Amino acid sequence: MSTETATAVPDTGARTPQAAELITDARSRIDDLDGRIIGLVQERMAVSAVIQRERIASGGRRVNLTREMEILAHYRDQLGRPGTALAMTLLELSRGQI
Repeated sequence: MSTETATAVPDTGARTPQAAELITDARSRIDDLDGRIIGLVQERMAVSAVIQRERIASGGRRVNLTREMEILAHYRDQLGRPGTALAMTLLELSRGQI
């Protein structure tokens, strides 16, 4: 039985150096993933702007509600109820960018 008292490692909340290292590495991966996700969202916004521009130029509406419902359903089916909120955010970011 160890007489050492576990103390939290600063900035991670971990109680051991090993756990702190694992958390630090995992956070680094999350930061990398977040950067890629942001880049993909920006790319999605640009593609959406092309679609909107072409739709409007051809006499259509900026937003296609049927398509948006398909997107919402897809995200909900893949990610559950929070997926719907994520899809709504993506749609909101992509509307009116032209």
